[in-house]
Amino acid sequence: MTPTDLPASETPLSEGYDAATRDDPEFGRHFEHRFTTVDNLQMHYVMGGDGPRPIVLLHGFPETWYAYRPIMADLLPGHTVIAIDLPGFGDSSGDVVSHDKATLARYVHRLLEKLGHTSGVQLVAHDAGGAVAYALVAQWREQFSGLFMMDFPVTGGELTYEQVKPLSYHFSFHSQEPLFEQLVAGRERLYLEYFYRANSPGVEEPVPPHAVEEYTRAYSRPGVMHNGSRLYQAWPQDEEDNRRFMADPLTLPVHYIAQARLFEGLFSGIRSAAPHATGAAIESGHWMLHEAPGRVLHEIKTFFRYHV
Repeated sequence: MTPTDLPASETPLSEGYDAATRDDPEFGRHFEHRFTTVDNLQMHYVMGGDGPRPIVLLHGFPETWYAYRPIMADLLPGHTVIAIDLPGFGDSSGDVVSHDKATLARYVHRLLEKLGHTSGVQLVAHDAGGAVAYALVAQWREQFSGLFMMDFPVTGGELTYEQVKPLSYHFSFHSQEPLFEQLVAGRERLYLEYFYRANSPGVEEPVPPHAVEEYTRAYSRPGVMHNGSRLYQAWPQDEEDNRRFMADPLTLPVHYIAQARLFEGLFSGIRSAAPHATGAAIESGHWMLHEAPGRVLHEIKTFFRYHV
């Protein structure tokens, strides 16, 4: 599908969607904000380039498409770059029917179909976006040519949710409804700044202030922090779904990177899903798209065989 064949972008329901990019000249030269409704949910995504190979970028929690802003322009050669706000996050608008990752993956699958990307998609995902990405490729294998995942525990095989929960306080706290939302409401920036530091121990400012500002804006929108809480509440269902998916292991190329202190344990989870996956430990905290963008970019380009 050529740019002229794309469905027209809809009028955005989120007024602040371009707050972080309206004064960014490089963004304006290469990318545009777009909106498309899928199953009564208006999805927001940023798109640029007209290369023959689509590369799709999925963010984690608590981030948005903006996590990929440091590397997006460098992914353009030969590619169409699509950075998606996950259903219910960022500047997507509307109610999500379920927060299990198989359901969230269906929204992304249908969006890509509407954009004409039914095969050959290169998929990149960080954190909870990795859970959605795995559910995507497990259910619609013919749509994807490779999966690149960052720093997320894929449970359901050798790795279980009970093993993961002790790694950080937030696996339990974020699933406490409605306490989590009540405590964070009106204090979104305070909590996000703490959360970013807590998941990159010893790093004073793992996410730069301009990005914190953008994430605070997005997670202060009605319903977005609620959806974040529901991501964690759905983990038992995700583990059950993953166990079913793992009965038919992935055969497409998979590459997995994680912070060095957690790599071995996390890599065992993805190997249960994709026995031939390759992996690398990264000297970074969890927010590696901000903390180590050059290394992440190198890993992506090497895996997808860009000219590096």
